[in-house]
Amino acid sequence: MTTALPSRPASSPALPGLDSATLTSLKKLTQYYAVTAFLALMIGVLLGPLQALNYGGVNVYEFPLLKVLIRSYYQGLTLHGVLNALVFTQFFISGWMLYLPARDLNVRPNMRFAWFTYLTMTAGLLTAAVPLLMNDATVLYTFYPPLEGSPVFYIGAAVMVAASLLVAGQVVWLWLAWKRAHPGRVTPVVTYMSVATWLMWVVAALGLVVEVVFMLIPWSLGLTRGVDPLLARTLFWWTGHPIVYFWLLPAYISWYAFLPRQAGGRMASEGLTRLAFAMFLVFSVPVGLHHQYADPNVQNSWKVIHMFLTFLVAVPSLLTAFSAAASLEDAARAHGGRGLIGWVRRLPWGNAGMTAQVLAMVSFIFGGAGGIVNASMAFAPVVHNTAWIPGHFHITVGTATTLTFMGVMFWLVPHLTGKRLFSPRLALASV
Repeated sequence: MTTALPSRPASSPALPGLDSATLTSLKKLTQYYAVTAFLALMIGVLLGPLQALNYGGVNVYEFPLLKVLIRSYYQGLTLHGVLNALVFTQFFISGWMLYLPARDLNVRPNMRFAWFTYLTMTAGLLTAAVPLLMNDATVLYTFYPPLEGSPVFYIGAAVMVAASLLVAGQVVWLWLAWKRAHPGRVTPVVTYMSVATWLMWVVAALGLVVEVVFMLIPWSLGLTRGVDPLLARTLFWWTGHPIVYFWLLPAYISWYAFLPRQAGGRMASEGLTRLAFAMFLVFSVPVGLHHQYADPNVQNSWKVIHMFLTFLVAVPSLLTAFSAAASLEDAARAHGGRGLIGWVRRLPWGNAGMTAQVLAMVSFIFGGAGGIVNASMAFAPVVHNTAWIPGHFHITVGTATTLTFMGVMFWLVPHLTGKRLFSPRLALASV
């Protein structure tokens, strides 16, 4: 399976480009991020069937062997959510979206700082893992107070998020350095999408940072008598919904920039791509209150405003659907595809990376449509606290994002290691 990355652009005399040693180190760092991410995914996925069996009336947590490792349904659910939704996504995105801009701009990052951010993120993960495994932080993915976890968990989670913000800062620094060395030049589109995603995450993460650092850590250490649970929920959802776009936008980068090349075509419209990511940057953050329609601390007027702002996020998502489909159709017709839908047969379905991403896009049609239902003040009370909500969550991050990242790995691993996939047929079967 061939690499989907273009050749590196020429470096500027005022800005050192990627030399062989730096590129080798950067590739190794990206591999470390990716391996850590998929190890977390593997453990988190293994915990998933335990939740399903519990819903089916089979309490597997009473089995003696399992009871030694996981003491309750809620501990298993917390581990499942944290590993899959937070650890897997953050590690993969941090590696993927540091490598892409550095490679796209041909700018040499500070590799000591880059490795420091990985080690810091890993240290935060290991710190948070201890109370999770000891059943001292069974506070679920949302960790709403008055559920109280160990301060070690909150500190570890804060360190992990802080490390991702350090990655964001390094990417923005690379981009600004490139802009200074190339005045008047248009930012390459892959870097444009990456920087927009990181800027969105920096703004989105503020709510969680404030909640954890200034409320939950002092409270769990006994430095304060209590916290305002409604304020904590509002701060959580400042981050809690935009984080979904932090998961999705890296997948969109692949759909826009790399999937068309894997299908044998080209990006449908670079201008449309830039517009979509600019809209995501503007619309992604002020949407969290649609998770708080039943909360009395938020005025109804703000709930209505956030409902319509959430609906606006559907616009760049629809632009993405149109652009990705147009790119695939263009590629298929260039290879002999004919008919209204007959061109679909001419796509390279034997390519595991392309197939994974196309199936992820199809699954996200249902996830995106379900999101409109969740955001509606009329329908939200009907579907909340039902299986609809975990279903929606699993279609978005559990299918669209995860399947896309798997598809990316099928070409990224050979690109990073210089080795062929062990078995392209097995990769296709896994999809």
